[in-house]
This record gives sequence, C-alpha cells and structure tokens, in this order.
Amino acid sequence: MKKSTSRTTVAKRRERTEWQRVMTIGIDLSDRLSHCCAIDDEGSIVFEFRVATDAEAFAKAFGRIKSKTIAIETGTHSPWVSRLLESFGHRVIVANSRKLRFIFKNRRKDDAVDARSLARVARLDPQLLDGIRHRGEKAQSDLELLRARDLIVGARTRLINHVRGAVKSFGKRLPQCSPEALPTRAKATIPAALSRSLEPLLKLIDELSKQIRRYDRAVEELARSEYPETKLLQEVGGVGALTALAFVLTIDDGVRFRRSRSVGAWLGLVPAKDDSGERRPQMPISKEGDHYVRRLLVGSAQYILGHFGRDSDLRRHGLRIAARGGKNAKKRAVVAVARKLSVLLHHLWMTKSAYEPLFNSKQESAVAA
Repeated sequence: MKKSTSRTTVAKRRERTEWQRVMTIGIDLSDRLSHCCAIDDEGSIVFEFRVATDAEAFAKAFGRIKSKTIAIETGTHSPWVSRLLESFGHRVIVANSRKLRFIFKNRRKDDAVDARSLARVARLDPQLLDGIRHRGEKAQSDLELLRARDLIVGARTRLINHVRGAVKSFGKRLPQCSPEALPTRAKATIPAALSRSLEPLLKLIDELSKQIRRYDRAVEELARSEYPETKLLQEVGGVGALTALAFVLTIDDGVRFRRSRSVGAWLGLVPAKDDSGERRPQMPISKEGDHYVRRLLVGSAQYILGHFGRDSDLRRHGLRIAARGGKNAKKRAVVAVARKLSVLLHHLWMTKSAYEPLFNSKQESAVAA
C-alpha cells in the first residue's frame, strides 16, 4: 500500500515538473476529442494528450496549471473554449483559420500535426496567427436572435421561389406582392393541378411570416432596452433596429478600432490586394469579416441610393460614383456607400454625436464661401 502511494506521489511530482517546462500549448479543437501539444521554450514537445471537448474536461486539464500561452483555431467551439481558458488565467490566441493555409492545407493533415503547428507558431511569432477576439457571451447570445431570424427569412425566400417557379412551369405567374401577402393572393392563381402540393407550402410561408414579425418585435425591444446606443445609429436613413443591433453586437467593443476607417476593412468592404511586381490589378472587395453585417450594410446602402433615400452625404457620394458610368458602376456605388456607412455608424457610436445628413456638404460650402 505504501509503495503504491509513493509511486503516485512520484508520478504527480514528475507531472508538475513537466508542466513547469511547458511554455506554449497548441489545441486542435474537434467536436468530441481535442488534441493538445505542449512544448517548452526551445520548441521541443514536452507531451501530447487528448481531452474531451466539453467544459468539465477542459477545466480538469487546464484549470489547475499556471498561466500558459494557448493557441486554438477559430471554429464552432472556439468562443466558449477561449472564454473558459482565459478565466483560468491563460493567455489565449484564437488563430484566424483563413490565414492558416499552411495548417489546414497540409498534405499530412491530422489533429496532432495541427496542434504542433499551432503551438510552434504561437511560440515563435503569435502575430502570424492573425489572432481574433471573440465577442462576449452576452453579445453572442443576443446575436443568435438575429441569426435565427435571418435563417427563417432565408427559408421563406426559398419556399416562395419554389412556389413561383412551379406555377411558371404551368404557364401562369403569381402576382407581384410582399411575402406577407403572397399566401392570400396566390390562391386564386395556383392551377388546380398544383393545389395539393403548393397550398401546404403557402400555409408554411404564412406561418414563417408571422414568426418573422415576432422576431422583429423582439429585436426592437432588445435594441431599445439593452443597447440604447443603437438609437443613435438608427438616425441614419436606411438603418433600422436590425442593422444597428447587428452592427453593435458583431463589433461588440467599439474601442477595439482606433480609427473608424478601419471598420470598413474589418468587414471586408475594401478591395482585396494582389500586388506583385508592377502588377496592380483591380480586385473586388475582400469579403473578410462577418458576412451577415456586410449584407445588412449593403441593403441599407441600396435603400439610401434608392427612390426613397433622403438627401445626405452618403447618397450624394454614391450617386457621384454611379454617374461615372462604366461596367458595374451601380454596384461599386452601393459598396462604396456601405463602406462609408460602416465608418459613419462607428463614429456615431463612439462619439455619441447627433447625425447630420449633410455635415460634409455644409463644411465644403463654408470653406468655399
């Protein structure tokens, strides 16, 4: 009995000694089991192990050791894992998976190789991981409300497109109307041969429209009660509670940007670069960052440039670009307005200043006078 106890004590001491050597840990997160690689200051592997991908197992593995630098990749589990590890005092680097092509395009790709690569890059130069910062748990939870709404809107759109296409194949067309009015107005147009197959879809479209309205009310209430800063952003024509709330929740901490101009690039609304030698090709926008907020901003830009858009600096800027003509002039104008809109929204948020639609125009007129 004494020998067994002494062996256990020796094993624990040896384990503590090994953990003292560890400086950096790379974790390849998987859905069930995550592979971990711990290396010392010289890059030598101290030990490798696997841990179940759940909070209890991670707490048991990393909650009792001294602060380490831990590198993980962005993914489904990275938000809660990063928050949990940081609560234990570890320095967590969440690597941007888009920038780690040397890892996920490796011909010898497996969990162990990925974990080693993460650990070694984090030891040598963490900036190569292009680390990102996940939003807080509250912001993530509230953002899921908006994403759930978007999912239902997409499902309704697919159903409407299917119904319209099916009716066209029988030589008829459904009337042009809003999605909410379609179930009522389509009944008189649907051929008798399609009634059995399409009427259940119309009922489903109607139910989805009701659910979307419930989501809209919940979004407006959430913005009003818990995110009062969105009221300032909604002063901009074309920006509603949905866009304002999505913008605030996605950025989460506006102070992370020293300049408002950086927001446009962060949301992928600036042209990509492929400069090599004397080549300077004109590239489309990079489309990095959150695609949902980018899509909402583009929708707001289309409204600003549309028939119902009010006169403003944003509208004048877009119309000048569209007036140049050429291929895709209107698309370029929309993207340019969306980029400027993102900068404006961040500026209003940070300065808490009132929105003046023609602020720049007035400044220019004053200088000219």
